[in-house]
Amino acid sequence: MMDGSKTDTPQTVGALDGVFILDLTRILAGPTATQMLGDMGATVIKVENPKTGGDDTRGWGPNYAMNEDGSRSDLSAYFMSSNRNKQSIAVDIATVEGQDIIRRLAARADIVVENFKPDGLVKYGLDHKTLCAAHPGLVYCSISGYGQTGPNREKPGYDLMAQGFGGIMSITGDPEGVPTKVGVGIADVMCGMYATIGILTALRHRDKTGEGQHVELALIDAQMAWLINEGLNFLTSGELPQRRGNAHPNIVPYDAFEVADGHFLLAVGNDAQFVRFCDVLGLQDVATDPAFLTNLGRIENREALMAHIKPALKKWAKVDILEALRKVKVPAGPINTIEEALTSDQAQARGTVRQMPATGVKGGTVQLLGNPLKFSLTPVKYTRPPPRFGQDTDDVFATWLGPDAAK
Repeated sequence: MMDGSKTDTPQTVGALDGVFILDLTRILAGPTATQMLGDMGATVIKVENPKTGGDDTRGWGPNYAMNEDGSRSDLSAYFMSSNRNKQSIAVDIATVEGQDIIRRLAARADIVVENFKPDGLVKYGLDHKTLCAAHPGLVYCSISGYGQTGPNREKPGYDLMAQGFGGIMSITGDPEGVPTKVGVGIADVMCGMYATIGILTALRHRDKTGEGQHVELALIDAQMAWLINEGLNFLTSGELPQRRGNAHPNIVPYDAFEVADGHFLLAVGNDAQFVRFCDVLGLQDVATDPAFLTNLGRIENREALMAHIKPALKKWAKVDILEALRKVKVPAGPINTIEEALTSDQAQARGTVRQMPATGVKGGTVQLLGNPLKFSLTPVKYTRPPPRFGQDTDDVFATWLGPDAAK
Protein backbone atom coordinates (compact mmCIF):
# COMPACT_ATOMS: atom_id res chain seq x y z
CA MET A 1 0.00 0.00 0.00
CA MET A 2 1.42 3.37 -1.01
CA ASP A 3 1.62 6.04 1.66
CA GLY A 4 -1.38 8.32 1.37
CA SER A 5 -3.64 5.91 -0.52
CA LYS A 6 -7.20 5.82 0.71
CA THR A 7 -9.56 2.99 1.53
CA ASP A 8 -13.10 3.96 0.66
CA THR A 9 -16.38 2.91 2.17
CA PRO A 10 -19.55 2.86 0.05
CA GLN A 11 -21.27 6.22 -0.17
CA THR A 12 -25.02 6.65 -0.21
CA VAL A 13 -25.47 9.47 -2.70
CA GLY A 14 -24.42 9.54 -6.34
CA ALA A 15 -25.44 11.97 -9.05
CA LEU A 16 -26.40 9.08 -11.35
CA ASP A 17 -28.01 6.80 -8.76
CA GLY A 18 -30.87 4.94 -10.43
CA VAL A 19 -29.37 5.11 -13.93
CA PHE A 20 -28.87 1.66 -15.48
CA ILE A 21 -26.13 1.22 -18.10
CA LEU A 22 -25.70 -1.87 -20.25
CA ASP A 23 -22.01 -1.94 -21.16
CA LEU A 24 -21.10 -3.88 -24.32
CA THR A 25 -17.63 -2.34 -24.57
CA ARG A 26 -14.11 -3.66 -24.18
CA ILE A 27 -10.48 -2.47 -24.32
CA LEU A 28 -10.24 1.21 -23.21
CA ALA A 29 -12.35 3.94 -24.82
CA GLY A 30 -15.76 2.47 -24.00
CA PRO A 31 -14.76 1.12 -20.58
CA THR A 32 -13.32 4.55 -19.67
CA ALA A 33 -16.71 6.15 -20.37
CA THR A 34 -18.73 3.56 -18.47
CA GLN A 35 -16.33 3.64 -15.50
CA MET A 36 -16.76 7.41 -15.29
CA LEU A 37 -20.53 6.98 -15.21
CA GLY A 38 -20.25 4.20 -12.64
CA ASP A 39 -18.09 6.45 -10.48
CA MET A 40 -20.95 8.92 -10.43
CA GLY A 41 -23.38 6.31 -9.14
CA ALA A 42 -24.81 4.60 -12.21
CA THR A 43 -25.37 0.84 -12.18
CA VAL A 44 -23.09 -0.57 -14.88
CA ILE A 45 -23.55 -4.13 -16.14
CA LYS A 46 -20.51 -5.18 -18.18
CA VAL A 47 -21.23 -7.93 -20.71
CA GLU A 48 -18.26 -10.22 -21.40
CA ASN A 49 -17.83 -13.02 -23.93
CA PRO A 50 -17.51 -16.45 -22.27
CA LYS A 51 -15.77 -17.86 -25.35
CA THR A 52 -12.81 -15.47 -25.00
CA GLY A 53 -12.58 -15.19 -21.24
CA GLY A 54 -14.01 -11.70 -21.27
CA ASP A 55 -12.57 -8.28 -22.07
CA ASP A 56 -9.36 -8.58 -24.09
CA THR A 57 -7.47 -6.47 -21.56
CA ARG A 58 -7.88 -9.10 -18.84
CA GLY A 59 -4.95 -10.81 -20.56
CA TRP A 60 -2.89 -7.69 -21.24
CA GLY A 61 -0.03 -8.18 -18.78
CA PRO A 62 2.57 -8.30 -17.54
CA ASN A 63 1.13 -6.88 -14.31
CA TYR A 64 -1.76 -8.57 -12.49
CA ALA A 65 -3.41 -8.68 -9.09
CA MET A 66 -2.52 -12.07 -7.67
CA ASN A 67 -4.94 -14.61 -6.27
CA GLU A 68 -4.73 -15.57 -2.62
CA ASP A 69 -2.90 -18.78 -3.59
CA GLY A 70 -0.23 -16.78 -5.44
CA SER A 71 -1.50 -17.56 -8.94
CA ARG A 72 -2.25 -14.88 -11.48
CA SER A 73 -5.82 -13.53 -11.45
CA ASP A 74 -7.78 -12.23 -14.43
CA LEU A 75 -7.41 -8.69 -13.05
CA SER A 76 -4.62 -7.20 -15.12
CA ALA A 77 -3.48 -3.70 -14.24
CA TYR A 78 -4.72 -2.60 -17.68
CA PHE A 79 -8.20 -4.05 -17.09
CA MET A 80 -8.44 -2.57 -13.61
CA SER A 81 -7.60 0.89 -14.92
CA SER A 82 -11.05 1.31 -16.50
CA ASN A 83 -13.44 -1.23 -15.01
CA ARG A 84 -14.24 -0.39 -11.39
CA ASN A 85 -17.83 0.20 -10.27
CA LYS A 86 -19.15 -2.42 -12.68
CA GLN A 87 -20.75 -5.84 -12.46
CA SER A 88 -19.58 -8.51 -14.90
CA ILE A 89 -21.89 -11.00 -16.60
CA ALA A 90 -20.86 -13.75 -19.01
CA VAL A 91 -23.18 -13.75 -22.03
CA ASP A 92 -22.52 -15.04 -25.56
CA ILE A 93 -24.35 -12.63 -27.84
CA ALA A 94 -23.72 -14.92 -30.82
CA THR A 95 -26.39 -17.28 -29.43
CA VAL A 96 -30.15 -16.83 -29.56
CA GLU A 97 -30.30 -17.11 -25.78
CA GLY A 98 -27.59 -14.49 -25.34
CA GLN A 99 -29.32 -12.09 -27.69
CA ASP A 100 -32.57 -12.51 -25.79
CA ILE A 101 -30.81 -11.72 -22.52
CA ILE A 102 -29.30 -8.53 -23.95
CA ARG A 103 -32.63 -7.41 -25.36
CA ARG A 104 -34.32 -7.97 -22.02
CA LEU A 105 -31.62 -6.05 -20.20
CA ALA A 106 -31.76 -3.26 -22.80
CA ALA A 107 -35.49 -2.95 -22.11
CA ARG A 108 -34.61 -2.09 -18.51
CA ALA A 109 -31.62 0.11 -19.34
CA ASP A 110 -31.36 3.88 -19.63
CA ILE A 111 -28.13 3.67 -21.63
CA VAL A 112 -26.42 1.13 -23.88
CA VAL A 113 -22.77 1.63 -24.81
CA GLU A 114 -20.97 -0.48 -27.43
CA ASN A 115 -17.74 -0.34 -29.40
CA PHE A 116 -18.19 -3.01 -32.06
CA LYS A 117 -17.24 -2.29 -35.65
CA PRO A 118 -19.95 -0.33 -37.54
CA ASP A 119 -22.98 -2.58 -38.13
CA GLY A 120 -21.28 -5.33 -36.12
CA LEU A 121 -24.37 -5.81 -33.95
CA VAL A 122 -26.94 -5.73 -36.76
CA LYS A 123 -26.80 -9.51 -37.30
CA TYR A 124 -27.67 -10.01 -33.63
CA GLY A 125 -30.50 -7.49 -33.62
CA LEU A 126 -28.67 -5.45 -31.00
CA ASP A 127 -27.75 -2.41 -33.11
CA HIS A 128 -28.92 1.08 -32.30
CA LYS A 129 -31.69 1.20 -34.90
CA THR A 130 -33.29 -1.98 -33.61
CA LEU A 131 -33.01 -1.26 -29.90
CA CYS A 132 -33.89 2.44 -30.14
CA ALA A 133 -36.96 1.62 -32.21
CA ALA A 134 -38.06 -0.87 -29.55
CA HIS A 135 -37.24 1.51 -26.70
CA PRO A 136 -37.68 5.16 -27.77
CA GLY A 137 -36.29 6.50 -24.50
CA LEU A 138 -33.00 4.61 -24.79
CA VAL A 139 -29.70 6.49 -25.05
CA TYR A 140 -27.48 4.33 -27.25
CA CYS A 141 -23.78 5.22 -27.64
CA SER A 142 -21.59 3.72 -30.37
CA ILE A 143 -17.81 4.12 -30.34
CA SER A 144 -15.66 2.99 -33.26
CA GLY A 145 -12.25 3.64 -34.74
CA TYR A 146 -13.21 5.76 -37.75
CA GLY A 147 -16.94 6.31 -37.26
CA GLN A 148 -20.15 4.91 -38.70
CA THR A 149 -19.64 6.77 -41.99
CA GLY A 150 -16.75 7.64 -44.28
CA PRO A 151 -14.39 5.61 -46.47
CA ASN A 152 -12.50 4.14 -43.50
CA ARG A 153 -15.50 3.01 -41.47
CA GLU A 154 -14.60 -0.67 -41.82
CA LYS A 155 -11.07 -0.29 -40.48
CA PRO A 156 -10.43 -1.48 -36.92
CA GLY A 157 -9.63 1.24 -34.43
CA TYR A 158 -6.61 1.11 -32.14
CA ASP A 159 -5.11 3.95 -30.15
CA LEU A 160 -1.83 3.84 -32.07
CA MET A 161 -3.62 4.09 -35.42
CA ALA A 162 -5.75 6.96 -34.12
CA GLN A 163 -2.69 8.88 -32.93
CA GLY A 164 -1.01 8.33 -36.30
CA PHE A 165 -4.01 9.10 -38.51
CA GLY A 166 -5.20 12.03 -36.39
CA GLY A 167 -1.95 13.99 -36.56
CA ILE A 168 -0.78 14.06 -32.94
CA MET A 169 2.24 11.82 -33.62
CA SER A 170 3.53 14.23 -36.24
CA ILE A 171 4.12 16.87 -33.56
CA THR A 172 5.22 14.57 -30.72
CA GLY A 173 8.83 13.57 -30.09
CA ASP A 174 12.31 14.90 -30.64
CA PRO A 175 12.65 17.18 -33.68
CA GLU A 176 15.43 14.97 -35.02
CA GLY A 177 13.79 11.67 -34.05
CA VAL A 178 10.86 9.61 -35.24
CA PRO A 179 7.23 10.63 -34.76
CA THR A 180 6.24 9.42 -31.30
CA LYS A 181 2.96 8.39 -29.72
CA VAL A 182 1.92 9.66 -26.32
CA GLY A 183 3.05 7.24 -23.60
CA VAL A 184 -0.47 6.09 -22.69
CA GLY A 185 -3.55 5.35 -24.83
CA ILE A 186 -4.61 8.97 -24.84
CA ALA A 187 -6.73 8.74 -28.01
CA ASP A 188 -8.81 6.01 -26.38
CA VAL A 189 -9.07 7.83 -23.07
CA MET A 190 -10.10 11.15 -24.61
CA CYS A 191 -12.63 9.41 -26.83
CA GLY A 192 -14.08 7.88 -23.68
CA MET A 193 -14.27 11.31 -22.08
CA TYR A 194 -16.10 12.76 -25.10
CA ALA A 195 -18.43 9.75 -24.98
CA THR A 196 -19.20 10.48 -21.33
CA ILE A 197 -20.13 14.06 -22.20
CA GLY A 198 -22.28 12.91 -25.10
CA ILE A 199 -24.10 10.31 -23.03
CA LEU A 200 -24.85 12.75 -20.23
CA THR A 201 -26.08 15.35 -22.73
CA ALA A 202 -28.39 12.83 -24.36
CA LEU A 203 -29.59 11.67 -20.94
CA ARG A 204 -30.43 15.24 -20.00
CA HIS A 205 -32.42 15.59 -23.23
CA ARG A 206 -34.20 12.27 -22.58
CA ASP A 207 -35.15 13.33 -19.07
CA LYS A 208 -36.64 16.58 -20.42
CA THR A 209 -38.44 15.16 -23.48
CA GLY A 210 -38.67 11.40 -23.10
CA GLU A 211 -36.71 11.00 -26.32
CA GLY A 212 -33.64 8.80 -26.45
CA GLN A 213 -31.11 9.06 -29.26
CA HIS A 214 -28.01 7.59 -30.85
CA VAL A 215 -24.71 9.11 -29.71
CA GLU A 216 -21.91 8.23 -32.15
CA LEU A 217 -18.24 9.06 -32.04
CA ALA A 218 -14.91 7.83 -33.35
CA LEU A 219 -11.39 7.65 -31.97
CA ILE A 220 -10.17 9.54 -35.05
CA ASP A 221 -12.72 12.34 -34.68
CA ALA A 222 -11.97 12.77 -30.99
CA GLN A 223 -8.21 12.76 -31.55
CA MET A 224 -8.40 15.45 -34.22
CA ALA A 225 -10.70 17.53 -31.98
CA TRP A 226 -8.03 17.72 -29.29
CA LEU A 227 -5.31 18.95 -31.63
CA ILE A 228 -6.53 22.26 -30.15
CA ASN A 229 -4.03 25.12 -30.66
CA GLU A 230 -1.77 23.19 -33.07
CA GLY A 231 -4.78 22.30 -35.21
CA LEU A 232 -5.78 25.95 -35.26
CA ASN A 233 -2.20 27.04 -35.91
CA PHE A 234 -2.36 25.06 -39.15
CA LEU A 235 -5.88 26.12 -40.10
CA THR A 236 -5.04 29.77 -39.48
CA SER A 237 -1.64 29.91 -41.20
CA GLY A 238 -1.58 26.94 -43.57
CA GLU A 239 1.84 26.05 -42.15
CA LEU A 240 2.39 22.57 -40.77
CA PRO A 241 3.30 22.44 -37.07
CA GLN A 242 6.61 20.70 -36.40
CA ARG A 243 7.90 18.42 -33.68
CA ARG A 244 9.58 20.48 -30.99
CA GLY A 245 10.16 17.93 -28.26
CA ASN A 246 8.98 19.59 -25.06
CA ALA A 247 8.97 23.11 -26.48
CA HIS A 248 5.76 25.08 -27.04
CA PRO A 249 4.78 26.45 -30.46
CA ASN A 250 3.23 29.62 -29.03
CA ILE A 251 5.19 30.36 -25.83
CA VAL A 252 8.97 30.84 -25.34
CA PRO A 253 10.72 29.81 -23.13
CA TYR A 254 8.45 26.86 -22.34
CA ASP A 255 10.41 23.60 -22.33
CA ALA A 256 12.44 21.07 -20.40
CA PHE A 257 15.90 22.45 -19.65
CA GLU A 258 19.11 20.83 -18.53
CA VAL A 259 20.72 21.87 -15.25
CA ALA A 260 23.83 20.59 -13.50
CA ASP A 261 22.13 17.52 -12.02
CA GLY A 262 19.27 16.72 -14.37
CA HIS A 263 16.35 18.49 -16.02
CA PHE A 264 13.46 20.67 -14.94
CA LEU A 265 10.44 22.29 -16.57
CA LEU A 266 10.10 26.00 -17.25
CA ALA A 267 6.93 27.74 -18.42
CA VAL A 268 7.37 31.49 -18.85
CA GLY A 269 3.84 32.60 -19.60
CA ASN A 270 4.17 36.36 -20.05
CA ASP A 271 6.67 39.18 -20.51
CA ALA A 272 6.81 40.14 -16.81
CA GLN A 273 7.71 36.57 -15.89
CA PHE A 274 10.43 36.61 -18.53
CA VAL A 275 12.05 39.68 -16.95
CA ARG A 276 12.04 38.03 -13.52
CA PHE A 277 13.42 34.80 -14.98
CA CYS A 278 16.30 36.65 -16.62
CA ASP A 279 17.00 38.50 -13.38
CA VAL A 280 17.39 35.18 -11.53
CA LEU A 281 19.90 34.02 -14.15
CA GLY A 282 21.76 37.34 -14.17
CA LEU A 283 20.76 37.94 -17.78
CA GLN A 284 19.35 41.45 -17.44
CA ASP A 285 20.77 42.40 -20.81
CA VAL A 286 18.78 39.60 -22.43
CA ALA A 287 15.60 40.81 -20.76
CA THR A 288 16.06 44.28 -22.26
CA ASP A 289 17.15 43.10 -25.70
CA PRO A 290 14.53 44.34 -28.22
CA ALA A 291 14.56 40.90 -29.88
CA PHE A 292 13.23 39.28 -26.71
CA LEU A 293 10.98 41.95 -25.18
CA THR A 294 7.74 40.26 -26.25
CA ASN A 295 6.62 36.65 -26.54
CA LEU A 296 6.23 37.08 -30.30
CA GLY A 297 9.82 38.28 -30.49
CA ARG A 298 10.98 35.32 -28.42
CA ILE A 299 9.14 32.95 -30.77
CA GLU A 300 10.76 34.55 -33.82
CA ASN A 301 14.19 34.49 -32.18
CA ARG A 302 13.81 31.21 -30.34
CA GLU A 303 17.25 29.76 -31.17
CA ALA A 304 19.09 32.98 -30.36
CA LEU A 305 17.37 33.11 -26.98
CA MET A 306 18.24 29.47 -26.26
CA ALA A 307 21.91 30.28 -26.87
CA HIS A 308 21.74 32.67 -23.89
CA ILE A 309 19.65 30.77 -21.36
CA LYS A 310 20.78 27.17 -21.83
CA PRO A 311 24.42 27.75 -20.75
CA ALA A 312 23.27 29.87 -17.82
CA LEU A 313 20.90 27.18 -16.56
CA LYS A 314 23.56 24.46 -16.65
CA LYS A 315 25.34 26.22 -13.78
CA TRP A 316 22.39 25.61 -11.44
CA ALA A 317 21.42 22.61 -9.35
CA LYS A 318 17.82 21.53 -9.87
CA VAL A 319 16.65 22.18 -6.32
CA ASP A 320 18.23 25.64 -6.32
CA ILE A 321 16.74 26.84 -9.61
CA LEU A 322 13.30 25.57 -8.65
CA GLU A 323 13.44 27.43 -5.34
CA ALA A 324 14.81 30.61 -6.92
CA LEU A 325 12.08 30.68 -9.55
CA ARG A 326 9.40 29.87 -6.99
CA LYS A 327 10.39 32.92 -4.97
CA VAL A 328 9.88 35.23 -7.96
CA LYS A 329 6.69 33.45 -9.11
CA VAL A 330 8.03 32.10 -12.39
CA PRO A 331 6.33 28.75 -13.21
CA ALA A 332 8.80 25.87 -12.97
CA GLY A 333 8.60 22.29 -11.81
CA PRO A 334 10.14 18.83 -11.64
CA ILE A 335 9.86 15.98 -14.12
CA ASN A 336 8.56 13.26 -11.82
CA THR A 337 8.64 9.55 -12.36
CA ILE A 338 5.24 7.89 -11.99
CA GLU A 339 6.31 6.74 -8.53
CA GLU A 340 7.27 10.28 -7.54
CA ALA A 341 3.99 11.63 -8.89
CA LEU A 342 1.72 9.08 -7.20
CA THR A 343 3.50 9.29 -3.84
CA SER A 344 3.82 13.08 -3.78
CA ASP A 345 2.26 15.07 -0.98
CA GLN A 346 -0.08 16.67 -3.53
CA ALA A 347 -1.30 13.28 -4.76
CA GLN A 348 -1.86 12.16 -1.17
CA ALA A 349 -3.80 15.31 -0.34
CA ARG A 350 -6.01 14.90 -3.41
CA GLY A 351 -6.74 11.19 -3.04
CA THR A 352 -5.09 10.30 -6.35
CA VAL A 353 -4.51 6.68 -5.31
CA ARG A 354 -7.50 4.72 -4.01
CA GLN A 355 -7.33 1.37 -2.24
CA MET A 356 -10.41 -0.84 -2.53
CA PRO A 357 -11.29 -4.13 -0.86
CA ALA A 358 -11.20 -7.00 -3.38
CA THR A 359 -12.26 -10.49 -2.36
CA GLY A 360 -10.05 -13.33 -3.53
CA VAL A 361 -6.90 -11.33 -4.33
CA LYS A 362 -3.70 -11.47 -2.35
CA GLY A 363 -3.81 -8.96 0.49
CA GLY A 364 -7.55 -8.42 0.00
CA THR A 365 -7.20 -5.05 -1.71
CA VAL A 366 -6.29 -3.47 -5.04
CA GLN A 367 -4.89 0.01 -5.64
CA LEU A 368 -6.47 2.15 -8.34
CA LEU A 369 -6.15 5.65 -9.75
CA GLY A 370 -8.95 7.79 -8.37
CA ASN A 371 -11.46 9.83 -10.31
CA PRO A 372 -10.28 13.46 -10.44
CA LEU A 373 -13.79 14.93 -10.11
CA LYS A 374 -14.67 16.50 -6.76
CA PHE A 375 -18.35 17.12 -5.97
CA SER A 376 -19.62 19.01 -2.93
CA LEU A 377 -22.94 17.13 -2.71
CA THR A 378 -22.67 13.95 -4.81
CA PRO A 379 -19.16 12.60 -4.29
CA VAL A 380 -17.60 10.02 -6.58
CA LYS A 381 -18.39 6.46 -5.51
CA TYR A 382 -15.88 3.66 -5.03
CA THR A 383 -18.28 0.84 -4.29
CA ARG A 384 -17.12 -2.01 -6.50
CA PRO A 385 -13.57 -3.05 -7.35
CA PRO A 386 -12.93 -4.22 -10.93
CA PRO A 387 -14.94 -7.45 -11.25
CA ARG A 388 -13.72 -10.97 -11.87
CA PHE A 389 -14.96 -12.37 -15.16
CA GLY A 390 -18.68 -13.22 -15.00
CA GLN A 391 -18.81 -12.98 -11.21
CA ASP A 392 -22.17 -11.19 -11.13
CA THR A 393 -24.05 -13.18 -13.78
CA ASP A 394 -26.50 -14.92 -11.45
CA ASP A 395 -27.16 -11.86 -9.29
CA VAL A 396 -27.77 -9.60 -12.28
CA PHE A 397 -30.11 -12.08 -13.94
CA ALA A 398 -32.09 -12.54 -10.74
CA THR A 399 -32.27 -8.79 -10.06
CA TRP A 400 -33.11 -7.54 -13.53
CA LEU A 401 -34.66 -10.50 -15.34
CA GLY A 402 -36.39 -12.48 -12.61
CA PRO A 403 -35.53 -15.46 -10.40
CA ASP A 404 -35.76 -18.03 -13.22
CA ALA A 405 -33.48 -16.15 -15.62
CA ALA A 406 -30.24 -17.81 -14.44
CA LYS A 407 -31.45 -21.10 -15.94
